[in-house]
Amino acid sequence: MSIALKQVFNKDKTFRPKRKFEPGTQRFELHKRAQASLNSGVDLKAAVQLPNGEDLNDWVAVHVVDFFNRINLIYGTICEFCTERTCPVMSGGPKYEYRWQDDLKYKKPTALPAPQYMNLLMDWIEVQINNEDIFPTSVGVPFPKNFLQICKKILCRLFRVFVHVYIHHFDRIIIMGAEAHVNTCYKHFYYFVTELNLIDRKELEPLVSGNLQPNAVENSPFSFP
Repeated sequence: MSIALKQVFNKDKTFRPKRKFEPGTQRFELHKRAQASLNSGVDLKAAVQLPNGEDLNDWVAVHVVDFFNRINLIYGTICEFCTERTCPVMSGGPKYEYRWQDDLKYKKPTALPAPQYMNLLMDWIEVQINNEDIFPTSVGVPFPKNFLQICKKILCRLFRVFVHVYIHHFDRIIIMGAEAHVNTCYKHFYYFVTELNLIDRKELEPLVSGNLQPNAVENSPFSFP
């Protein structure tokens, strides 16, 4: 990463504290392996495939936490421009509006300004990934039976952050010179969730229809490395 990008994606811009893996654990080793593959320049389609002999839940857990950290960082770079005035509704252009529901305060889907939606979303994900009953960190402690369903919901909601950033704030990303970094993160996310069928194809439509599907790069307003 260039010095300029390091200045953009610094710790002060992080929207939420990063969740880390404990050294010496299986998940820490999987995290290192995944990062090594990305840093080596290996094809992203190959990098997201479940390694032979590894547990699917462990592989998904590592990536969910990693994507939360990365997307949290991306949103942190533009959050000062995402206000109730500029973004009175959490949306992805005129065709897509996202409403918040958490079965606590918001028991029914509720229209909210984008920054309020983002705060609730990041808080909600933090609770999930820091819950030992859902994301166990101790060796030998099993994942819950509905673990993949929980992760699908987390990833689906994280994807909405990409939609909002790309459609409403990508001009800021370009001004910061960070479009290549954001595009690579999106491409990695897209290949992972489609490889393992973790997001309904209908949910991906806001960016696919906008020619942001990685295989349609030649028609895209953005450049994927």
